[in-house]
Amino acid sequence: MLIGYIRVSKSDGSQLLDLQRDALTKAGINEKRIYEDLNSGRNDERPGLNSCLKALQPGNTLVVWKLDRLGRNLKHLIHLVEDFKKRNIGLKILAGAGAQVDTATPNGRMIFGLFAVLAEFERELIVERTKAGLTAARARGRLGGRPRKMDVSTLRMAMTAMKNPKTVAAQVAKRLGITTATLYMYVNGDGSLKEAGAKILRTA
Repeated sequence: MLIGYIRVSKSDGSQLLDLQRDALTKAGINEKRIYEDLNSGRNDERPGLNSCLKALQPGNTLVVWKLDRLGRNLKHLIHLVEDFKKRNIGLKILAGAGAQVDTATPNGRMIFGLFAVLAEFERELIVERTKAGLTAARARGRLGGRPRKMDVSTLRMAMTAMKNPKTVAAQVAKRLGITTATLYMYVNGDGSLKEAGAKILRTA
């Protein structure tokens, strides 16, 4: 199934969604499956994108007009693409610099794969910086710690929160002290368990 997402930076009517919507419908996307936002890409509150991400299921493909319509910045974009790969969700860009991205083609899958390489590179940098920071902190007599991991109580709270259609995954993750990617690793957008989440409950 193809699902679309469109966004313009202003909600005052000076920028219109028509061009993007027309491009997506021409690409074969049902208008009822197109999600939209009317705000800046730097704005964390993007209800259209949050609803779109919750609607995506394994095997679906997300279609956007240009790459900059999707991510707030490169870091956010890399995290989204990494999450898509984990959830078996495709991505297709119709125009602009990212038009080579189409997971239905070999070349598009290769470009898509480069995002995973960038994500791995970023993780390694984070690990390296964290180790350096902890070493420096210990030298000054301070102790560091890891972010909270998923446990039974956190998982149950996540399931309950995600069952609400109006829930914003990023806000749930923030309240629980985990990342959005970690949240989706254990729980689906409708609050049902993924295999990793079911395993935690079975071993509890």
